[in-house]
Amino acid sequence: MSRKTAQQPHGPATVTVKGRDMRLRNIGLLLVAALAVWFIAANTGSVTIRLWIPTVTLPLWIVLTVTLLVGILLGLVIARRRAARD
Repeated sequence: MSRKTAQQPHGPATVTVKGRDMRLRNIGLLLVAALAVWFIAANTGSVTIRLWIPTVTLPLWIVLTVTLLVGILLGLVIARRRAARD
């Protein structure tokens, strides 16, 4: 005789931190964000950037911050399009 057991779908991977369940994805995102802030704060020198025609001199932390924000924005746009497609 076989038993039928209710199959429960697996939820996201979690870990308990100070009594709260946190998703591993959120912990990874926090770690990457902390590393990005540290990297940006550590690079404060000036750099010269040549855009198509003008050449600008900016602090490197501004360039890195703008690059990070553009990357986040593009990632969100791609994720939204992918979610709408599915």
